[in-house]
Amino acid sequence: MILCVGEILADMAGVVTNGAVCYERRAGGAPFNVACALKKLGAKVGFVGCVGDDSMGKFLTDFASARKFDVLEIGKDAQKNTTLAFVDIDGAGERSFCFHRKNTADIYLPEIPDELLGKTSIVHVGSLMLSEERGEKYALSLCRRAHAACSRISFDVNFRDDVFRNRAAAVRSCKKIIEEADIIKFSEDELEIFTKEYIYSLSSDKLVCISLGKAGSMWLYDGKKSAVPTISVKPVDTTGAGDAFFSGVLNGLCGINAPYDSAALDRIFFFANVCGALNTLGRGAIDNLPDLETVNERIHNER
Repeated sequence: MILCVGEILADMAGVVTNGAVCYERRAGGAPFNVACALKKLGAKVGFVGCVGDDSMGKFLTDFASARKFDVLEIGKDAQKNTTLAFVDIDGAGERSFCFHRKNTADIYLPEIPDELLGKTSIVHVGSLMLSEERGEKYALSLCRRAHAACSRISFDVNFRDDVFRNRAAAVRSCKKIIEEADIIKFSEDELEIFTKEYIYSLSSDKLVCISLGKAGSMWLYDGKKSAVPTISVKPVDTTGAGDAFFSGVLNGLCGINAPYDSAALDRIFFFANVCGALNTLGRGAIDNLPDLETVNERIHNER
């Protein structure tokens, strides 16, 4: 099983109607998106998160319950609000974020029993919790406990300047989790933030995944690297494309153990690229996630 841990939030997606910007409410949060994408692919998956005791929190818990995860644990904090992310999308489908995250619940995560970690192949950790000391301690403890239970750690850096206002401190915090992780995802923009030299150095004992948008992706592992192409699509909304991509990677890795074969990684990353590309054909991070049959059919048609 793959266990996704971290933020679940309401994506408020901006839509211009008659000259006014209206916001559509959708479920989101990077680790929650990954969990939803994995479930759509048919994987055994669990999710752990926290919301406020408010209408947004109820919407999200109801939405999550309907996904039929194998394990679902969403805490509800009566003293906190549910996190919101306002999303604006330009004419090319590219998105920008503005987070409403003061006195919010996403870092007050439930403790995960050792018994559950013992049944988990991969623990996937979100990054928004690292903006607070409490969240950083939780993430570090979870990584160490998961390793003790022989689980691999997956970490999506998902760096947001709107959340991590002190970039230098945020990079230091992320690096603490990167040191613990076995599988790490960076976006193309994060190459500059963390530097290529640092990111490439990680591949000596970790699998590094780099999403490159319409150029596909790249993997770095055991001193080797490979650029993997993707399919051509006309994006409607790129929200969640990186999460759909990473779900494809984790879905492929769940059934194999390190050391990884280069040919196998190329196949997994092409599959993941198709997952990400197909998710851009509709609005929102979750509503247009492809299932396994759709992804395989598109791959077959590309040959």
